[in-house]
Formats: sequence, C-alpha cells, structure tokens
Amino acid sequence: MANPTETAPIFKYSKDNLSNEELLKLYLAMLKPRLIEEKMLILLRQGKISKWFSGIGQEAISAGVTLALQKEEYILPMHRNLGVFVNRDIPLYRLFTQWQGKASGFTKGRDRSFHFGTQEFNIVGMISHLGPQLGVADGIALAHKLKNEKNITAVFTGEGGTSEGDFHEALNVASVWDLPVLFCIENNGYGLSTPTTEQYRCENLADRGLGYGMESHIIDGNNILEVYQKVSALAESMRENPRPVLVEFLTFRRRGHEEASGTKYVPEDLMEAWELKDPISNYKDFLIAEGILTEEQDEHKHVLIKAEIEAHLQKAFEEDVISSSEDDELNDVYKPFTLEVTKPNETTEELRLIDAISQGLRQSMERYDDLVIMGQDVADYGGVFKITEGFIEQFGKDRVRNTPICESAIVSAAMGLSINGMKAVMEMQFGDFATSGFNPIVNYLAKSHYRWNQHADVVIRMPCGGGVGAGPFHSQTNEAWFTKTPGLKVVYPAFPYDAKGLLATAIEDPNPVLFFEHKALYRSIRQEVPTDYFTIPFGKASLLKEGEDITIITYGAGVHWALEVLEEHSNISADLIDLRSLQPLDYDTVYASVKKTSRVIILQEDSKFGGIASDLSACIMEDCFKYLDAPVKRVASLETPIPFAKNLENNYLPKNRFFNELLEVLAY
Repeated sequence: MANPTETAPIFKYSKDNLSNEELLKLYLAMLKPRLIEEKMLILLRQGKISKWFSGIGQEAISAGVTLALQKEEYILPMHRNLGVFVNRDIPLYRLFTQWQGKASGFTKGRDRSFHFGTQEFNIVGMISHLGPQLGVADGIALAHKLKNEKNITAVFTGEGGTSEGDFHEALNVASVWDLPVLFCIENNGYGLSTPTTEQYRCENLADRGLGYGMESHIIDGNNILEVYQKVSALAESMRENPRPVLVEFLTFRRRGHEEASGTKYVPEDLMEAWELKDPISNYKDFLIAEGILTEEQDEHKHVLIKAEIEAHLQKAFEEDVISSSEDDELNDVYKPFTLEVTKPNETTEELRLIDAISQGLRQSMERYDDLVIMGQDVADYGGVFKITEGFIEQFGKDRVRNTPICESAIVSAAMGLSINGMKAVMEMQFGDFATSGFNPIVNYLAKSHYRWNQHADVVIRMPCGGGVGAGPFHSQTNEAWFTKTPGLKVVYPAFPYDAKGLLATAIEDPNPVLFFEHKALYRSIRQEVPTDYFTIPFGKASLLKEGEDITIITYGAGVHWALEVLEEHSNISADLIDLRSLQPLDYDTVYASVKKTSRVIILQEDSKFGGIASDLSACIMEDCFKYLDAPVKRVASLETPIPFAKNLENNYLPKNRFFNELLEVLAY
C-alpha cells in the first residue's frame, strides 16, 4: 500500500448533499468507538478485561459502512470493527459484559471479544479462522435473493485474510451466483507482524476482483465522507442490481495485532505518517472549519459519551460473575428439537437405498419451500450418483444449485442460509471431500449454537465406504472425525427404509447433521419402503435379530456383513444391533443387550484406532463391566489407507475376518 508520507496528510472532504446533522452523526459514529477503545485499553492494563484488538485509526471504515447499510441488512465484522457494534445501537453494557464473560453478553461467557453474533442487531461475528465468514455472507445474501428481498450483506476481512482459500472461494461463488455481497477488505498494512510486501504481490487487492468478473473499488479508509458516500451509492445500486462488489479500504493499524503484540516491527516514520491521517482528528478539523462543530460542542460530546461509557461499565461491573451447571452447558450444544414423528403409510414399494434417499429428499423439498440443495453437479446432471436426477425440472435452479468445486465456501454458505431463515442440504460429492470443508463444519456449524444461540439448519450428505474399488480418496468411512465434535449429529443408515425416514428427520432437525450413505449399498440393497413422507427419531438403534449368546453391534455395510454370517451360521444365537444413529447414540438398547448376552463384538468399516467401536467399547466396559463374561472385541479395517486393487481392498476390509473374531469371543 502507498506510504502516506508521499502524499499530503490532509483529506479532501466533499459534503455533497449531506446535511449538517448527517455530517455530525458521522463524526459521533467514529468518536464513540474511539472513546470506548481508550477506556478498554485502561481496563486491559488493570486486568479487568482479558484481551483487546484495537481498531484505533480505522474507525471511518466501520462507521461509514454500518451507517450506509439498512438496519435489517446483515454485517459480518471482525476484531477491529467496534464501530459496527456501536452504530447498530447495541447497549454498551451488553458489549462490556460480553468482554467480561458475563451473562448479559451474547455468548454466556463461552467466547470472548467479538466472536459473537446477534440476530437482534443483524450482526454475525467472526471465528478466529477468519475465512468462513466470507462464505457465510454468500449464504445470507443468497437467502435474500431467493426471498426477493432487496437487501445486501457486508462482510469484512483484512488484507491477511485475502490469502486464505475461503476468500477466493467466496468471491467466486458470489460472482457466479450474482449475490449482493459487499466484500470489505481493510488493508491496514500488517497481518499481525507480517507487512503487505510479504503477503501478496499484486499492486492492489481490489485487482483480485477482476479475476472473478467482479466490480471492485479502492477507497481511502480514513476519509469518513468518502467511505460513507461511496458505500451508500454502491449499496443502493446493489439492492436494485444484485451483484457482488469488492472494496479495498486503505488504512493502517496503529496498535499491535492485539495489545500484547506491540508495534516494534513498524518503522517509526510510517507510524508517524499514519497518525497524521487520523480519521477523527482530521474530520473534526473539517467540521470546525465549516462551522458545523465548535470546540465547546466537541468537548461536550466527549463528556456525554464518556459519561455513558462509565454508566454502562458500572452496570457491567455490578453484574455477578457468570455461573452455569453441567446441564446448562450440555443442553446448549444443540438447539432443542422434539421430533413430531410422522408415521409411515401402509402403501409401500420396493426401493434400492439410492432410490429411497432420492425419494426422501424430493419429498422434503416438496414439504419445505425454503429448502435449498447445493453441491457439485447436482442440478442438470442429477449428481454423480443420480440422486437429484429430475429435481431441477420440479424445483428449478434456484433451489437445486450446482456449485463450483469449493466445499469450504458451500458449507459456509449453507450456514448463511440457516442464519437467514432457510434450510440447506449440501451434497459432498464424496464424503472424503469433507476435508476441504472441514473447518466450517467443525468450527462454525458445530459450535454456533453453543457459542451464540445460532442454530445451523444444515444437512451434509456424505457418500462413503469401500467395496467398490474406488481407492484412498473415494472410499473412506470418516464418520469418527465428526462424532468427536460436539454440536454435530451423525447418521449412518444401512437400509432403504431407515435412509428415507432418517433423512427426513435430518432435514426437519434444525441442528447440523452429517448423513452418511454407503456407496456399495446404493444399488445392492432393496427393501419395501412406504411411499409417503415419514420420519424416524435419531438415537434409536434397530434390533435386527435376537439371541442369547452374544451382542453384535455395527452400522452401515457392517450390518449386512453380520447378517450374512448369521444367516450362514444359524447355530449362533445373537442380538444384532444396527446403530443407525451414531450421534446421538442409543446406549439403552446396547446396554440392555449386553446385560442379557454378556458378550460383545463391535464391527466397523473404519480402521480400528479412534473409531466408533473404541468409544462404544469403553462405555460398555465402564457401565456394564460386571455383566461381561469376555472382553469387548472390536473388529475393523486395517490401520492403512484404503487401497484400490480388489484383493488389497478385500484384505483391508474386516468382512472376511469378522467370523473368526466372532468365534473367538464366543469361545472365551
């Protein structure tokens, strides 16, 4: 970015048609967050707040953008955007209690600083991983567009964040879908301590918009009138002609990344030059020169704002330290949801697993007008497995959306749809590709309700599993990655009937659900399935066979492997439990069977260490030890990636080892 020592430090202000009242409002919109920050820095030194990310010198951007938007339009700010929160008129004591981890804040003490959102004020806070919020903005804007609402969405990032893949994914999606998103880059010179010269090679970050066919602008981020007037004009235009716009705001970070970092890495002359461009002092001088403000009036404004700050601080300090119980914490991980079970009709038809999923998805699309399907090739092509074939003719391209190859942005966009009151089903073309969207799944979808009471009404369909010779990148059974993460629900049906009913429940449930579909079962398993819409509760295992000698616990393809063994060896008397739902998990059914048979074997397709079988085995040992006549046995795939060649894959999978292991437990 240009060194301001090369240019005059005094701004050229243009009032245009702004009234004196509006000009003063812009001044106060910057002054209030500045005075709050100055107080917070004192409290930080006194140990009364734990951390602070300063936006001193950058107030014109937050204030100007916020005032240019309508109250009902969402803003997704970052650490240095205090002016967004203040100018959305959030009561100051609520901000102060948020920073103190108290109950009147927005996260019940579960997150700090600006890591929160609030539907009341249409603000969606950041997560530390930065990038996903850009895709979330896409989803919020998509919901506005689908609902024919003339609203835009503004999302902030820093120049450092533009190096993340999520930035590029989000810009591309917004451009392809003509989404009314205002992408705001605060180019403030440093990513923590790394100067822009070590972050990117293009001359201007705004030029990156050109690669995505996107309109872009460069704005002096320290000139409040330029920010407000240009953003206001852009916002008005975007409401009438929905499209994304990229704006690079040139500014400077005059304090450390956070206060403990310091600024020793910043050349002294550079710091001095930017201090001359302070957005508040320069604008104040302009207002005084224009006769719009006097020194006495300014001093009076300072007194009033400081008094307001002190009063709200006193209220915040007087509030008790937050307390909670184990039940409070556990009950807030998911949005409360009580399924009103829809019973199946008596008319049935024989369906393959793949047909049952397709039929269930179609009926949910008919049931929910606000449900959107997204994924690679899901529209005209019908998906690589043809599950959404014919959907586009019935529901249209608005609701059945092909996506670019950018799993992270689409997971985030699904979250944005939920924030803006819609439902989303995302198809991972293969469950393996969830790694490319792992961050927003485990850090955004999973944590949002616990952090700030925002549910994620998102289902991610996960075609998975071996036995089809697809090799290490298309055959993984990676459910344990997600059962480990509080806030996610994980479902893994083995039969067409269960798949249809559980998928309907997943879509009804306002919480994020990972819905695993075994590819080898898609066209090999058939069953009579009710023709109408019906639901099956989560957390209810299916007892497929009953016996006295041993409990077999499994799910997915393992169910069919176990059935084959029991059908071939009718002398084995076993309870066969199909878990169906892995999170939540039906401990009652499992424990009742274990107490009856006293022997347990757990079969999973995933490799052994760290899988579902390991945790379930540990639970059985902890809670049912006195009922056991033998150690709990786990049978799983080899501790290798899944290979391609058929004989290697057969050796990898546990199917052929299961019978001998079963006999070993029976003989113990």
